[in-house]
Amino acid sequence: MSATAVALPGDPPGGRRAAAVWGIGVAVYFVAVIFRTSLGVAGLDAADRFDINASALSTFSILQLLVYAGMQIPVGLMVDRLGTKKMLTLGVVLFTVGQLGFAFSPSYGAAVASRALLGCGDAMTFISVLRLGSRWFPARRGPLIGQVAALFGMAGNLVSTIFISRLLHGVGWTATFAGSAAAGLVVLVLLTLFLKDHPEGHEPPPAQHAGSAFVRKQIARSWREPGTRLGMWVHFTTQFPAMVFLLLWGMPFLVEAQGLSRETAGSLLTLVVLSNMVVGLVYGQVIARHHAARVPLALGTVGATALLWASTIAYPGDQAPMWLLITMCTVLGACGPASMIGFDFARPANPPERQGTASGIVNMGGFVASMTTLLAVGVLLDATGDNYRIAFSSVFVLEALGIAQILRLRARTVRRERERLVASRVEAVHVPA
Repeated sequence: MSATAVALPGDPPGGRRAAAVWGIGVAVYFVAVIFRTSLGVAGLDAADRFDINASALSTFSILQLLVYAGMQIPVGLMVDRLGTKKMLTLGVVLFTVGQLGFAFSPSYGAAVASRALLGCGDAMTFISVLRLGSRWFPARRGPLIGQVAALFGMAGNLVSTIFISRLLHGVGWTATFAGSAAAGLVVLVLLTLFLKDHPEGHEPPPAQHAGSAFVRKQIARSWREPGTRLGMWVHFTTQFPAMVFLLLWGMPFLVEAQGLSRETAGSLLTLVVLSNMVVGLVYGQVIARHHAARVPLALGTVGATALLWASTIAYPGDQAPMWLLITMCTVLGACGPASMIGFDFARPANPPERQGTASGIVNMGGFVASMTTLLAVGVLLDATGDNYRIAFSSVFVLEALGIAQILRLRARTVRRERERLVASRVEAVHVPA
């Protein structure tokens, strides 16, 4: 069943100028993802450079994601109050300094601190880009705009898997990470000169008085909406398998457990990214036309991921065949687009002044799951002597938890959406021409 989008009074017009301004925000997110995922192709190099084991190596990504997840609600609140441009500017400064610090870190401790700083800046980008899109484009474009933003983010991941990995083995650690930091300076100039929070005539209402009581009320009202909570659990359940694979453990698994060369492993990681980009466009179009497809798409993605993950790690023999690895990586590419469905539950459940806060709650879900799994895999690898079958099985625990929560919340969320749709149609009828 399709859902008809209701044109709201004062809806932004979109158009070429909107696309240009929003494109600057997307460029910032693109660079942030390059920096975030650059460790995914440098994990083995980092282990050698700092002489660390699997648990210590996972600390890089865990701390980065811990900071990222912990910042989501504060960032959402700040975006709602301060606007997109200020948050993106601060984010670019922080993640660029973090990338430079990582390039020149003389020790493991300094490198960990740099990744934490990078995670803090990275945390400010995606929610800001979502809010920027909602300010410049009509609400009916929301699902597609979100998926396209995520698509460009995955293009940043593609840069890491193809170019960063080659530079790393060509010019070395310091030159690679320091050179890539120049991209942060470029987008900082662009957003400073050209980015605007909203089009003329579409200014948001004045921000309410700030304070702890207002903050608590903003968070509580967002959380009370079943759409916000369902969105968080959809994001939690769908995103983390691909995130764990791309961010850190995919390369070691393919090289050490599956006996592939780094070049072949890099190609498989690239396949995950390319699949993500293609599936993202498909999911965005489907959801924009058929809102009822959101839960089936999310659960179908989780089921397919679990099936291929289990088939790969449980395959009899020492190594899985290439066709199975290719299939698994192709299916993992659907995890990112499926996680974006979470925002499509939270968006209609919250008014414009709470969009940043609600998006922060949703975005926190997948990164908490990723952080937990990254730690679990690292600990289990050290405890079992690098047994990837046992370590990678930790994925199923979080998937089961997430599925249970999605099934619990979906009926309540759909009911609330129908009530809002009826109310908005009644309001539209009574709006004077």
